[in-house]
Amino acid sequence: MILYNVTVKVDPDIAQDWLRWMKKVHIPEVMKTGLFREHRFLRVDGAEADSGNTYAIQYWLNNMEDFLRYQKEFATELQAAHRERYKDKYVAFRTLMQEV
Repeated sequence: MILYNVTVKVDPDIAQDWLRWMKKVHIPEVMKTGLFREHRFLRVDGAEADSGNTYAIQYWLNNMEDFLRYQKEFATELQAAHRERYKDKYVAFRTLMQEV
């Protein structure tokens, strides 16, 4: 099984809008690709709240082929929508992990 983890630190002034948009728009669009088995949306504890909250969105896939298909067919457009909506108001990094 493959875990695709997206960690995002969000500026406080957009935090509520970002949370709503992630829950109602972005995550459902990612899941609608049909490539992910499940997801979890987590807040990272211990992060400095005055400079923004940090979140981890975990997407679980069956195999690497599904991830590569996601990257090729869907990731660019979905990430662009996020970038355009919240430009310069967040920092994100992505990690790919494989269950051993």
